[in-house]
Amino acid sequence: MNIHIQQVQQRFCYLLKSCIANRDLLTGKSLQTLYTKSHLITPSTYISNHFIILYAKCGRLRSARKIFDHSLYPNVFTYNAIISAYAKESQIHIAHQLFDQIPQPDVVSWNTLISGYAERGEKVWGVYLFNEMRGMGQFMDGFTLSAVLTACSDDINLIKQIHSVVVCAGFDSYVSVGNVLISCYSKNGFLEESKRVFGEMSMIKDEVSWNAMIVAYGQHRQGLKALKLFQEMVRRGLTVDMFTLASVLTAFTCLEDLWGGLQFHAELIKTGFHENSHVGSGLVDLYSKCGGGVSYAKKVFEEIPEPDLVLWNTMISGYSQNEEFSEEALGCFRQMQRVGYYPDDCSFVCVISACSNLSSPSQGKQLHSLALKSDITMNRISVSNALVAMYSKCGNLQDARRLFDRMPEHNTVSFNSMIGGYAHHGHGIESLLMFQQMLESEVAPTSITFISVLSSCAHTGQVEEGWNYFNLMKEKFGIEPLAEHYSCMIDLLGRAGKLDEAERLIETMPFDPGSIGWTTLLAACRTHRNVELGAKAASQCLQLEPNNAAPYVMLANIYASAGKWEEFASVRKLMKERGVRKKPGCSWIEVKKRTHVFVAEDSSHPKIRDIYKFLDEMSKKMKQAGYVPDLRWALVKDGALDGEKEIMLGHHSEKLAVAFGLMSTQDGEPILVVKNLRICGDCHNAFKFISAIVGREITIRDAHRFHCFKEGSCSCGDYW
Repeated sequence: MNIHIQQVQQRFCYLLKSCIANRDLLTGKSLQTLYTKSHLITPSTYISNHFIILYAKCGRLRSARKIFDHSLYPNVFTYNAIISAYAKESQIHIAHQLFDQIPQPDVVSWNTLISGYAERGEKVWGVYLFNEMRGMGQFMDGFTLSAVLTACSDDINLIKQIHSVVVCAGFDSYVSVGNVLISCYSKNGFLEESKRVFGEMSMIKDEVSWNAMIVAYGQHRQGLKALKLFQEMVRRGLTVDMFTLASVLTAFTCLEDLWGGLQFHAELIKTGFHENSHVGSGLVDLYSKCGGGVSYAKKVFEEIPEPDLVLWNTMISGYSQNEEFSEEALGCFRQMQRVGYYPDDCSFVCVISACSNLSSPSQGKQLHSLALKSDITMNRISVSNALVAMYSKCGNLQDARRLFDRMPEHNTVSFNSMIGGYAHHGHGIESLLMFQQMLESEVAPTSITFISVLSSCAHTGQVEEGWNYFNLMKEKFGIEPLAEHYSCMIDLLGRAGKLDEAERLIETMPFDPGSIGWTTLLAACRTHRNVELGAKAASQCLQLEPNNAAPYVMLANIYASAGKWEEFASVRKLMKERGVRKKPGCSWIEVKKRTHVFVAEDSSHPKIRDIYKFLDEMSKKMKQAGYVPDLRWALVKDGALDGEKEIMLGHHSEKLAVAFGLMSTQDGEPILVVKNLRICGDCHNAFKFISAIVGREITIRDAHRFHCFKEGSCSCGDYW
């Protein structure tokens, strides 16, 4: 080769590498044209490999594969490049097929495939390849161990076994391996193990190690320790980067320290980091969770010139965590796609959660279809779990169970979703059977699991069983009961009419019951019309949360039901004096992919006259069948005529929504109505009659649970 051709070849290779580094697809295509047509560039496997890498990094997998298929003498580097491309595009099975074709795979080949399975959360294959690699005597490095640890990051037993391999093989001095161990132990609740690994890295740890430990403290809600570690990091002169700053924001978030977060945000603005996408994710999360308001989170998002996928996901999550912004979450998801980002598993989990809040079956099914078309998602257990929860919250328990049964594996969240779904639908027996299946599958229950289990007992009146499960938490599983568990037990006793026992439990709790315990007891007093104890519970609630409207409303309802109108008026007067407003009740229903919202005495809906006419006709049929309006739920002062009370009852928001649903759908089609407050007793009774008259299944999802009315009865068995 003469000197001129050699210089051209060198220059060509330099430009090609530059295109790879900058992901410059346009220049890269021009170079490929030159490569195929110019006699000055000698074809080589080396150059072909780099074209594969270029197209793979630019998301042009088809072009990368075309070059690979035309490679005359593919070497292990060629295979590694195309395997990496398929793995990154989540087409791991094709990557595995290509791996099997390599005559002598090297450590990079093994690492690439193990990492691919780790990225997809496929623990079994990741560990299998690692064991096969060791069995063949194949050399492994720090990347191998980091990849397999990532693959089994949710299995503490495997993590400990691999940690032993790390120590025995002398890789405990590798920073990358130590960093992954810190994260793995922390994610599984073993903070002390994370601290021990971090401490043993004292001579070798880098900024990534410090960041991992700061995140670990944040995950365990030890924000102050995280902030102290950050201060120590700064004192030692270690480089503070975007990952460090995002970790510090996580610490402020777990402390719910909005003021501290605001001050730190000001420092970020001074240094210019507020426009960094990774740091922006931390800020969006802070404002979404700590009362800063979604508007502040949105402002942070809009100030970042080039938001990445993580930031888009965080913004979608911020919207979905605030139920009133669930529509905005769906809009943000669509906008993300319009600007060219493909949703990953986190995107789907966040937007499906928003869809669950809306109880929109049509949009839920659309998201499920989109997930099925995306190779990256349906093999991810997190997406399947989100879909199970979504179908359950949209009133479709059958599809939730069908999807659960089709999942190749289940984790704690999977079982919690089904146990909770059965509990909220009033299927207590199925909920407890699912709990037994969870134990038989050797999936460890969590505190969230027991909230659903105790809730199932509460909704089915199983007092003795509830006490057994409550005691089982600590005795067998070492789970200390939290305020939520005590609240479930108070609810269980209260629903069963054991109000004195419920009060004793509140007074003997190992910590302050707070407003949750007293509010739960107050709700039970309303159900059983216990005026004296209800007044006591309400007094406790109002001392703790004087601006919360719920205790005022429940106490007023207790007085109204007992005919104590002077006391009723005094509660309403107190609300007015303190500027406390009752949350307006509303109900909504989705018909033909459109959501229709109703309030009591509604006059705004375009078909409201037809709705009232339909209800008048239905009322006549109901009375003929034996329905008697329960005027106690009209909640108006004595002296009002019964006719006026009956009209008020007939115009409750849930009745309007059900009427519209029955008018607007085909005979036999089930309907789902969502209500933001608890369903009233008269509406509950009325829907039993309506379901029998029209021969339709009517499901109401109120603020507490599902009520499925069918053939004159409700799934709750009138125990609610």
